Amino acid sequence: MTSTLFLASMNLLAPAAYSVADLLEGLDAPQAMSVSTFEIPGTAEFTVQALYPEILTESLLLEAMGPLIEALAIATPLITIEQVEERDWVAQSLADLPPIRAGRFFIAGAHGLGRAPRAAVKLHIEAGQAFGTGHHETTLSCLLALDGLARRRRYERVLDLGCGTGVLGMAAAKLWRRRIVASDIDPVAVKVTEENARRNGLAAFVRPVTAAGFGHPALSRAAPYDLVLANILARPLMRLANPMTRRVRPGGMVVLSGLLRIQEAAVRSAYRTQGLFLTKRILRGDWSTLVLRKPVLH
Repeated sequence: MTSTLFLASMNLLAPAAYSVADLLEGLDAPQAMSVSTFEIPGTAEFTVQALYPEILTESLLLEAMGPLIEALAIATPLITIEQVEERDWVAQSLADLPPIRAGRFFIAGAHGLGRAPRAAVKLHIEAGQAFGTGHHETTLSCLLALDGLARRRRYERVLDLGCGTGVLGMAAAKLWRRRIVASDIDPVAVKVTEENARRNGLAAFVRPVTAAGFGHPALSRAAPYDLVLANILARPLMRLANPMTRRVRPGGMVVLSGLLRIQEAAVRSAYRTQGLFLTKRILRGDWSTLVLRKPVLH
């Protein structure tokens, strides 16, 4: 049996699109089940989509977005709302994405794995309903950051926060064969991560958890972490600065991604206030990925 959901869509330029996505994600009413942002190929625009379990109207969303639209000084976006069947939403895919290389990592669907170099760390991921196939600049940058960190030391306790398909957690598990906690607020993403871990022979190492933050027992028990990989959005990253820092051990590393370059200063400030310091930036397109370290106090 399927249920009817309501999908709200609008097109905006990049900075405004991610500000609106942050807002929709944080609203209590109407409360979205998920919020996604997709680049429109060949344009400077992004599509923001929010999925709701109950019927809603364009006027209700515009009322909630009004102050932000005014602050951004942008035109009121055209919002379309359509009914979708839950099974259809979950089954959407982006078939036939090409394989990608990120440092030593090679990520592909079944059709592309045979092209992997012999020494590559291979991950089998089919494009589907969860974010994080490695093709987006943020995921690719996190993989590059992980590859760089792995050349210096091993990490025993790792958290993939906002795991999407689980690609980052699985990459860490492939490197170190250690138990990785992979959490996401979206139960669909957690299910996809579980399936991907099984497909890659990593079910014994990757523990997927549906969790909204560090209050979840599975995340608390696994702390303190040597490495946290957090590819989410700027607003939740800033909100998590304090609880994340408290659960990273001295000398531990944090990789933050999902933020635009124009949002970097605010995110860096939030973590600097908590005692984490920048060691590296990776810039790709409009996106910034930050590698931070928690110092050892003597």
